Amino acid sequence: PGLVVSLDVAIGQEVKTGEQVAIVEAMKMQNIIRAERDGTVKTVGAAAGDSVAADEILVEFA
Repeated sequence: PGLVVSLDVAIGQEVKTGEQVAIVEAMKMQNIIRAERDGTVKTVGAAAGDSVAADEILVEFA
């Protein structure tokens, strides 16, 4: 489990491979979540301040 510190993308935004999309804090460490591939953000499943599980989808690409 973790806490979403920031979500740096919005629906419809174009992202490139390696671009930061979110920061999640878990076990007192901040983890930068980066895009795995180029794409357009289709959905955003969390917001800053939300508690999330390990298998929860934060951002989905189209």
